[in-house]
Amino acid sequence: MSDPLSLFFLATILIVTIPSFVYSIGYLKKEYSPKKILLGQILTFLFVLSMLAVVTVSNMLAFLIAWEIMSLVSYFLVVFDSEHEKSIQAGTIYVVMTHAGTAFLVAAFLLLYQHTHSFDFNLVKVASQTIPVHTRNIIFIFLLIGFGTKAGIVPLHIWLPYAHPQAPSHISSMMSGVMIKTAIYGLIRFIIYLLGVNDTWWGTLVLILAIISCLVGIIYALMEKDIKKLLAYSSVENIGIILFGVGLSMYFMSKNMSYWAVFALIAGLYHLINHAIFKGLLFLCAGSVYKAAGTRNMEKLGGLIRTMPITAACFLIGAMGISALPPLNGFVSEWLTLQAFFMGAWHTPGTDKLFLGFCAAMLALTSGLAAACFVKAFGITFLAKPRSSYAEKAIESPVSMRFGMLFLAGLTIIFGLGAAVIINILSRVAGASLGIDTSAMVFSVNNITIHPLAGNAMSLSPLTMALILVLCGLLGWIIYKVYRKRAISYNTWDCGYYRLDARHEYTATGFSKPLRIAFSFFLRPYRTTKKSGESFYHIKSMTYETHTTPVFKKYIYKPVLAITFKSAKFMRRIQPGSIHVYLAYIAITIFVLIILIRKF
Repeated sequence: MSDPLSLFFLATILIVTIPSFVYSIGYLKKEYSPKKILLGQILTFLFVLSMLAVVTVSNMLAFLIAWEIMSLVSYFLVVFDSEHEKSIQAGTIYVVMTHAGTAFLVAAFLLLYQHTHSFDFNLVKVASQTIPVHTRNIIFIFLLIGFGTKAGIVPLHIWLPYAHPQAPSHISSMMSGVMIKTAIYGLIRFIIYLLGVNDTWWGTLVLILAIISCLVGIIYALMEKDIKKLLAYSSVENIGIILFGVGLSMYFMSKNMSYWAVFALIAGLYHLINHAIFKGLLFLCAGSVYKAAGTRNMEKLGGLIRTMPITAACFLIGAMGISALPPLNGFVSEWLTLQAFFMGAWHTPGTDKLFLGFCAAMLALTSGLAAACFVKAFGITFLAKPRSSYAEKAIESPVSMRFGMLFLAGLTIIFGLGAAVIINILSRVAGASLGIDTSAMVFSVNNITIHPLAGNAMSLSPLTMALILVLCGLLGWIIYKVYRKRAISYNTWDCGYYRLDARHEYTATGFSKPLRIAFSFFLRPYRTTKKSGESFYHIKSMTYETHTTPVFKKYIYKPVLAITFKSAKFMRRIQPGSIHVYLAYIAITIFVLIILIRKF
């Protein structure tokens, strides 16, 4: 299809994949053999083509074929480092989860075909209004599970923290930046555009899942010391923020609040493309760090801002964007989402006010936790002293890798400062998706100030904010220059130690400890200690580790896996390997079929 929704996702995919592909030229060099590099680039090209096909086809059967190709090619890219056991494990988890999700999509599409007798999107859209209510609800649940698995909605997110860290960093950038967004495309295309939203509980359910995904994603991200795993969990959180916009739009549509439905979907789409940009950037920066230092463990990094200044600057821009700091792009899309919640609460009755106000509070809490998370990620990785010889020997990335990072860093700034123009473009995308004429709707003034069409709504001017920040920085620089000569400096207070080194620095584990305690009811932390000494009173060395319990893995997936293996062992009994038994099975089956044919 070539409607505004497809064109928007087409642009989003290309914005991230092109710089990531350029980045891969320097990233793969000297890491793999020429043949494997060629194989990787071919797979990457097929991966991008399959994503483009997913968002442009206009037939459900073609969509499933493109979807399956995308899933299989991305699986091969996850296990690209096939000599590592963790890559194989991550690929196995990913392929099982993605095919489980595809099974629900096939079931939903078959139900749609049964009632509409067509696979064509436009014909299905027209005929879908005749589908019975209970069947529409079943189709909605199947689509939500199918696309939610690929998007990483909690509790279907289990594959993300395994697959994203193990894939090459430019692939992680594409998977987290745009592949999981194809699932959001699916939700908008098939639920909002084709089925149409008539029930309030659809939007309410999506909002509840968004709250859970936001909080679970960012809490687990805060506990991580693997920089790529931290970014993977952060993707779960940001999918939740995108779903806030999508779910709120569905909620407003069911209430016939057309303007605010468009406004909420604009917020969701804006955060979708913003997250694609700054998360793609952050994964590229993480890959640059990994290539230079040979580790993803933040506890063994530090001091990289001196040896890798461009990577550090790009990571800082991405971290500020994902933390929703003004005037960067993440701030604008989260501000729009909060405005949609506030205006929704203003125009809805009592119980709905409380629910939407609670959603807004959860979004605000998520933003605060995200800021803390990326203070840790940037500070522990790039500031202070190097904690290992790997970090000491790190050097800046080659030109192709720097180009990819600088390009996306520039877009992070542009999509913040040019928000008013971008919102007017997104209004047409949202209107076309919802079937609403937006020509008379006002979302900005003079292409500078964002001002929703409501007298009590707050306006926003990213350019004005940028100017204020520049002036504040200039004022600070002037004050520093004037009073620099009068300043008196002392050595860091060292509690009597005369020589501080990297062992005395703040660690990622230490930084997150207060939050680990605060959320202990969910994280269920535990410790392991090992002591070695010459006697009971004299300890020679001590090792201390702290871990958190993977709640969903332990209490949901492991029991399901155990039941599956038990069932498989039971079913093995009916396959003894005897040809006589198999012939008996066939005879019994034929006998039962004859009886059924005679009966019916």
